[in-house]
Amino acid sequence: MQIHLDQRPVEALEGDALIALTFEGKANERFKDTLSDVFASGEATGKIFEMTLVHQPRGLKVKRLLVAGAGKPEKFTSAELRCVAGAALRHLKAKSLRAVTILLESNFAGPDHVAAAVEGAILGDYEPDRYKSEKKDVKVVDRFTVAVPGGGAGLDTALERGRAIADSQNLTRDLVNEPANRLTPTLLAERARAMAAEQGIECEVLDRDRMQQLGMGSLLGVAMGSAEPPALIVLRYRPAAGATGAAHLGLVGKGVTFDTGGISIKPADGMEKMKYDMAGGAAMIGAMRALAQLKPPIPVTALIPAVENMPGSRAQRPGDIVTALSGKTIEVINTDAEGRLILADALTYAKRLGCTHLVDAATLTGSIVVALGHVNIGLFGSEDPLSEKVLEASRAAGEKMWRMPLDDDYKEQLKSAFADMTNVGGRPGGAITAALFLKEFAEETPWVHLDIAGTAWLDDPKPYMSKGPSGVGVRTFVNLAMNWR
Repeated sequence: MQIHLDQRPVEALEGDALIALTFEGKANERFKDTLSDVFASGEATGKIFEMTLVHQPRGLKVKRLLVAGAGKPEKFTSAELRCVAGAALRHLKAKSLRAVTILLESNFAGPDHVAAAVEGAILGDYEPDRYKSEKKDVKVVDRFTVAVPGGGAGLDTALERGRAIADSQNLTRDLVNEPANRLTPTLLAERARAMAAEQGIECEVLDRDRMQQLGMGSLLGVAMGSAEPPALIVLRYRPAAGATGAAHLGLVGKGVTFDTGGISIKPADGMEKMKYDMAGGAAMIGAMRALAQLKPPIPVTALIPAVENMPGSRAQRPGDIVTALSGKTIEVINTDAEGRLILADALTYAKRLGCTHLVDAATLTGSIVVALGHVNIGLFGSEDPLSEKVLEASRAAGEKMWRMPLDDDYKEQLKSAFADMTNVGGRPGGAITAALFLKEFAEETPWVHLDIAGTAWLDDPKPYMSKGPSGVGVRTFVNLAMNWR
């Protein structure tokens, strides 16, 4: 889909459809006369995601005018604009319209709004149908235009920023959507290498032998049951002009390309979705692609420990004790709590690479889904400053997060009679004890853990996004690095 910026007057705009935002209780003033009947009849009320299509609008060259409900004006931000733009594009795409324009005016025509509209359109255009052999009646939008009559400063740059972020989020969605037979740890590493080469950043992949030499027993224990070898993917971005300050951001993403649960095997019902257990790692790959283009002022290193968790004859068993890279010993009570085991060694290695601040993302626990459903990411932080930075970045990116408790009282649940700790702390507060387990490996380094188990996959489509992988986290990580201070 081609993306363009148009600064001409509304009357000069052409194409199949023009999207005009309309707010609740407030008719769109520009098209008041053209749409008088639509507003008077109550067909268009401005409720969020309400779409009303008008053919041959008077005084315009465009063939159709789509009145897109934007909700309450006091609640409308670039985050809502992103969703409305995606919903409008999907509505028009379903009607086989190929040239679509969105009109941005008044207080909603700045750089952030242009970027959000582009992101919404690109994300809304995505379909997870790569492996369908018969694609009947495929509908395609060829051209999406953001119209800002009169223009403004920084709009071209904003458009390119929106394109870079959305394309990178869609890369994440592509990776998450791949079935496990087509995306093993080795193949995930190859995809990361290809992205890094294309974008001009460094990529290193540690194999099993190198991880054994280093002593990554926690990570390697998870990989023991699979015929597929593990990989630790390391992506590095360095500012060309040198970093501003001493900060070095480390992004660590869980990369379990398929999770059976291992010996503590999962129920068969729904196990096919466990291809998405590498969504945290995929988000880091997507974020690094965007950062390579947008060039933040600080160095950023992403680490993706990639494994399959399988119940093979050599698989680790409940009761096994492994020694992590940090030297800590772990009693493996449940082999289905494998994500924290691979992240433990990756966090330790990130510190050895010089990362001063750590943010990890993982589809880690069902417990967080019970607590927050499919709306908010669960955020756990070792300190307030970094936690607030991530929350601020998430708000700007339109990705909802909720900070969860991390009291030391919960650590009692991780005590082991035979090792330094267990890998699970029982059902009560399961997301919290999982986060506390990871905190043991972040140690004194400022650290935030994001549990994305409830938000990385959409079981049902949204008005603005298809069913399947959401690519959540990418926009937050990009915003965090770009606005680091």
